[in-house]
Amino acid sequence: MTAPEGILCAKSHEYVVEDGSLYTVGLTEYAVEQLGDIVFVELPEVGSSFVKGEVFATVESVKAASEVYAPVGGTVVEVNEKLIEAPETLNAEPYGEGWLVKLECGDFALDSGDLLEYEDYKEEVE
Repeated sequence: MTAPEGILCAKSHEYVVEDGSLYTVGLTEYAVEQLGDIVFVELPEVGSSFVKGEVFATVESVKAASEVYAPVGGTVVEVNEKLIEAPETLNAEPYGEGWLVKLECGDFALDSGDLLEYEDYKEEVE
């Protein structure tokens, strides 16, 4: 599975990638593999705002429930409604159709300072 160009990853296994003026947030392939078969995803409402590090979603698998932390702060402008009906999409395409939310960021440069480039993240988790 290939990660998008320019992806940044948090040590808590979320990713963020710039998508025009918005930022797409999701779970890394590593996180999804560790969770196993995902059976439920709870996403925030459009308009919700989060600070970096705050819990913004919950993902449940056959193994466990996990909180998902905001890798950057911002306001939710779109949620991936597809995951509500088909949470397994997250297993199949974490970097594609399995994204979680799209954010408008307050200060991306400030919030993203401790995020890892994808290759560095991969080295951390291997």
